[in-house]
Amino acid sequence: MSKIRILPDALASQVAAGEVVERPAAVIRELVENSLDAGAKHVEVHVQRGGAALIRIVDDGGGMDREDALLCIERHATSKIRTKEDLAAIQTFGFRGEALPSIASVARFRLATREASALSGTEIEIHGGKMQHVRDYGGAPGTVIEVRSLFFNVPARRKFLRTENTEYSHVEQQFRLHAIANPHVAFTLTRDGDVMFHLPAANNMLERIRSLSGDELAGRLIEVEREERRGITIHGFIGGAGLSRSTKQFQLTFLNGRPIESPSIHYGLREGYHTVLMKGQNPVTFLFLEMDPHAFDVNVHPAKKEVRFHDGHTVREVVAAAVSNALAASRTLPTGHPSGFSRQAVPTTPETESPTPPLQLRSQAPSPPPPAQTFLPIDSRQHQAPPPPQRLTPTPRPVVQAPTTISPAPKSPPHTQPPPDSSPAESEADSFRIIGVLHHLYVLMENKEGLVLMDQHAAHERVMFEQMRRAMEEGGVPSQRLLIPITLQVSPQDADLINRNIEALSRLGIEAEPFGPNIFKVEALPTFLKTDDPMEWLDQVIEELKGMSGKASSLRLGEDMIATTVCRHAVKANDPLSIPELTALLKDLFLCEMPYCCPHGRPTLIQITAGELEKKFGRRTPG
Repeated sequence: MSKIRILPDALASQVAAGEVVERPAAVIRELVENSLDAGAKHVEVHVQRGGAALIRIVDDGGGMDREDALLCIERHATSKIRTKEDLAAIQTFGFRGEALPSIASVARFRLATREASALSGTEIEIHGGKMQHVRDYGGAPGTVIEVRSLFFNVPARRKFLRTENTEYSHVEQQFRLHAIANPHVAFTLTRDGDVMFHLPAANNMLERIRSLSGDELAGRLIEVEREERRGITIHGFIGGAGLSRSTKQFQLTFLNGRPIESPSIHYGLREGYHTVLMKGQNPVTFLFLEMDPHAFDVNVHPAKKEVRFHDGHTVREVVAAAVSNALAASRTLPTGHPSGFSRQAVPTTPETESPTPPLQLRSQAPSPPPPAQTFLPIDSRQHQAPPPPQRLTPTPRPVVQAPTTISPAPKSPPHTQPPPDSSPAESEADSFRIIGVLHHLYVLMENKEGLVLMDQHAAHERVMFEQMRRAMEEGGVPSQRLLIPITLQVSPQDADLINRNIEALSRLGIEAEPFGPNIFKVEALPTFLKTDDPMEWLDQVIEELKGMSGKASSLRLGEDMIATTVCRHAVKANDPLSIPELTALLKDLFLCEMPYCCPHGRPTLIQITAGELEKKFGRRTPG
């Protein structure tokens, strides 16, 4: 007797539903995609009890005649593809023809549809995969689909649904994805009869983002100008310095209008934000990519969440370049809103570990620190000719050989116009007036917008970081030969990875050469590396190489080491700095590519506007 049997259609549909229909949000994804493919200009999403009791999708799309309405609930029936060539160049959201029959097999399903030119439409009801009736329908043109009692006939699946609030949060996230990807379409979302979102068709993407996420978030986004690179068009909006989230809820990426997840795009975002995000934080992105459908495969995931690129390395480079260029072009001060930075995500730094200040002034001995909360006012009438700024020079340490000196330029007197040949950085720095120092760490400054606070430790970190990174770009990291070489034995895959990146490792200060099958002899390490376990550090370098999914950059590999090094040698809290030194530090900060955050992603400057202060003191009503 044969052991292999063909599954009944009803059971096969339930198996397919297990892949396509994970939860109510997955049903909404499939049905809204069909509405968009049908040319809908208004889509309504109604849910009850998180979608487990009822999901109703109403659209004003093209609708279907009776023949198509009956065919669409058959397995693998679709209007989107005809040949295998079509499958290699998908340009619609839905295409497999599995969604409707799979949903109908695990719910009480109702489909009502009418074409605009037809006098009447068609209504179909299916309960658990069994046809109940087919009749005429006299509703408005378009399509209405109701899904009631999801998984009523598959209790094993129903018990894995989460609480109503959890399921609704997934529904709302799916709704947001479609609404952002299609700003020209009006969307409505109701929950248990209450209207949660009513979004009219928007003129542009930012308007839709503002409608969904509020003015505060939309006002802090940086536009990624539309540009075409190597066959990929990229545009959208990203969060600037200081805008991040602990989850990936706002890390949204779209490919040809489809919300997707991709390791190549993820690595590109990480590289683009490489020294702007705090550890454990995720960027806020609304990033759109457009490319030839033949250049990627969307048919690799049952839920169509992920795609596979034919050239993922190029995608990663294009995303990284677009993000880093947009961040570098943005010169907007982070605000003091609490949503910008998370205290829990600030990495621990050794700024309180060193009992002695690491910096000394060249031309004057350090004075005793002022009493707590002492302010150092500047009166422009008494400082018409300030002394030349002094340099901050770290205490020499033999393990650090890269330049870490801050080289300030001459400072113009406060409130005077800069000379015509002054650099943009000097002009930008001259727009601030130092008015004091709080807690020996936070420099209080005034500009035309209000109050600005500068963290002297974070600011000095950023200056030193970019100086050391520039030195590494120009000549590589100096290395120190080991008395006893390290023998590194790795897997065959890791051995191939190291061989492909020997040059990048050499510029990082790591001298390694093959020493047998899957074995390398490491004879030198970077001079400023401080670790008790070099083997563990080398393992971390290999893991970082794996994350780069291709040929690595020595610059990217070295940045974490540089960030750790400058943190040890930058000015600390309680290090007293004179006004000329603070002025020089501010000017050097604005010479940096990313002046508004330290290498760990913490803010160097925070703007508190005059309007915010007026609200705090009751001079202006909130709102």
